[in-house]
Amino acid sequence: MNDEDWRSNARHEMLLERALLLKNIRAFFDVRGVVEVETPLLSHHSTTDPHLDSLSTSFRDETCYLNTSPEYAMKRLLAGWQQPIYQICKAFRDDELGPNHNPEFSMLEWYRPGYSMEQLMDELAELVKTVCQGSQSSLLNSASHKNPVFERLSYQQAFERFAGLNPHKTSSAQCYQIAKANAVEIPQGLSVDDEVDDWLDWLLTQLVLPAFEKGGFTFLYDYPKSQCALAKIGLNDTAVGPPVLVAKRFELFFGEIELANGFHELSDAKEQLQRFEAENQSREQAGKELGCIDNNFIAALSSGLPDCSGVAMGLDRLLMVLADAKYIDQVLAFSWSRA
Repeated sequence: MNDEDWRSNARHEMLLERALLLKNIRAFFDVRGVVEVETPLLSHHSTTDPHLDSLSTSFRDETCYLNTSPEYAMKRLLAGWQQPIYQICKAFRDDELGPNHNPEFSMLEWYRPGYSMEQLMDELAELVKTVCQGSQSSLLNSASHKNPVFERLSYQQAFERFAGLNPHKTSSAQCYQIAKANAVEIPQGLSVDDEVDDWLDWLLTQLVLPAFEKGGFTFLYDYPKSQCALAKIGLNDTAVGPPVLVAKRFELFFGEIELANGFHELSDAKEQLQRFEAENQSREQAGKELGCIDNNFIAALSSGLPDCSGVAMGLDRLLMVLADAKYIDQVLAFSWSRA
């Protein structure tokens, strides 16, 4: 520790830009009749996602967890209220620290009853355009930021264009050969015996995302059905070939940086419980602590979640790319090192 550690990581101008960002987001949803809500950050339940880990604490000798996202509680509200809602809150993820990661971060999440995945992508693009054009800071002076362009690629289109394979019909062995042919370094522990999704995730980061427009936004949608998470399964975009079943899921990237993750939300309680249990099996195989399944969320799905789409976006990362910041510390009042 030194004498300057008490100071904010972010410049004064950046903190003002963050305040304006939040103001403009709230104004965007207010005129559209989307209601702001608050749900608890502290929960009895932890994530079952094998790629995430919840931070734990305790209350009266009971283990409890900081939310990795407000999703389950928001869907409980949605099941009872049937109204479009949004939330700006803190979220927490264990063992995430780096140029684009802080264990505590700001998240915007919203749900739209009656919206398709495509309609929600449209609205997300409009939101990003609105906050770009509403900025008053010299930090956001790039013309590409003031008039952002959005490209849309299906997962299949992106892999066929940049990796030379159809992700819905490939194998681990074929992915291995693609990696070797493109001089992609194969990380320790990844072999041809591993799941094809592990290989697709690796090729995504090594071949596909680096090929995205560096100064532009890209929607990637219609993921393999095995990567469904909380999304419905449906037919893919038939413009890229014969229809196949895919996860109705999308992500928004700026260059290689992931900003948002959205779904046409699964509403089948039985299927959702089966997915949670399968995720816990994956956690067990990886030697991780099992997630504590949120049975209140399952009960809410059983009562009737409206047909809807939802999306979560990292606000720190959005501010990073708008202000051309290289590190997340530059847009946080106090990062983990100074918390």
